[in-house]
Amino acid sequence: MRKLDVHEIIDNARFTPFHWMVMCWCALLLIFDGYDLFIYGVVLPVLMKEWGLTPLEAGALGSYALFGMMFGALFFGPLADKIGRKKGIAICFVLFSGFTVLNGFASNPTEFGVCRFMAGLGIGGLMPNVVALMNEYAPKKLRSTLVAIMFSGYSLGGMLSAGVGIYMLPRFGWEAMFFAAILPLLLLPLILWYLPESVGFLLRQGRTEQARAILKRVAPERALLDDDELILAETKTRGAPVLELFREGRALRTVMIWIAFFCCLLMVYALSSWLPKLMANAGYSLGSSLSFLLALNFGGMFGAIAGGFLGDRFNLPKVVAVFFIVAAVSISLLGFKSPTPLLYLLIAIAGASTIGTQILLYATAAQFYGLEIRSTGLGWASGIGRNGAIVGPLLGGMLLGINLPLQLNFMAFAIPGAIAALAMCFVSLRQPKAAPLVAAAQG
Repeated sequence: MRKLDVHEIIDNARFTPFHWMVMCWCALLLIFDGYDLFIYGVVLPVLMKEWGLTPLEAGALGSYALFGMMFGALFFGPLADKIGRKKGIAICFVLFSGFTVLNGFASNPTEFGVCRFMAGLGIGGLMPNVVALMNEYAPKKLRSTLVAIMFSGYSLGGMLSAGVGIYMLPRFGWEAMFFAAILPLLLLPLILWYLPESVGFLLRQGRTEQARAILKRVAPERALLDDDELILAETKTRGAPVLELFREGRALRTVMIWIAFFCCLLMVYALSSWLPKLMANAGYSLGSSLSFLLALNFGGMFGAIAGGFLGDRFNLPKVVAVFFIVAAVSISLLGFKSPTPLLYLLIAIAGASTIGTQILLYATAAQFYGLEIRSTGLGWASGIGRNGAIVGPLLGGMLLGINLPLQLNFMAFAIPGAIAALAMCFVSLRQPKAAPLVAAAQG
């Protein structure tokens, strides 16, 4: 009987149709996730006019979903470690799709906000679990790239939301944007059939044969035998999983990762919520304003893929730090009068270095934390970061409410980029090159 380390099998596997399938289904889930999230920025100018919302009220309304995302990430991350990632993903998917559809029936800001909060629970819970699942099955040499490509579905969802808005808002009204979210629910049976469960969860549950069947698809070249013993070379957790995030030299880097998540999500949601409105105030039409949101997410998709490619070849925290510096510079320049092609380019770069960097942050955290606490680590990082996401729309509403010049609005959105860059420098400098922790976390 051979004893085989599951991490070693997955780390050294070749890219197979199984990896392609997992990446595509996870990306599809994030397309729906991104559509449901970015939809608020698309309908915001119309809602402000229809319901007579002040900028501060509109910012607060935009934060309801983000409050939900914070609690969803904190709750569904650890829950999935107990019930399995497949079940956790399915629950979150039904939750955010169902309440997004109900959002279309809202007749006042209160009903709208309640539905957005409930949808936010599912949106926030889905992200860390999908990233953890993809990270678990990706071969080591392609891990950052595959996670980044998968997470580019999130940006595609934002692009889809803006594109659908350009067509549907003038013709069918803002409600139709939410009713369209019923279509993804039709795919739920296929998602439940094809999406694999976490192999680590299966082994901890004693479901060895199911885990063995999956590993044969992950690494068909290994010729696994039925009597091979599968083991998880993972240190057992001691006590509460959350406390594990601060043990064995992880404390400082955990805090720095949380700061980076906070700042990054503040920039992402400040821009995604207020970019169309800011551009409309600057004299652009609604259609043009939404096309800027399209460019933002287009840049986010390519930023994630390029960052993942660089992260697999260089130090990923250093790559993230550079991206944050680029974000601070590009966002600052958005407030100045520029030729239209240059403006689109700056917006795309801002998307690449904010939305794209958010995706790289998930990859960084997923590689930093070991398998048994990965969902917890991702869930808490995402949950703490949601505070920044909540502050982003509120900050934008407050700045618009006091009628600051356009340049100062964008400069305020850029400051967190500089703070996040500094935090990631600490993560990079403090991370030893050959620590056992890192070797385990990349398994």
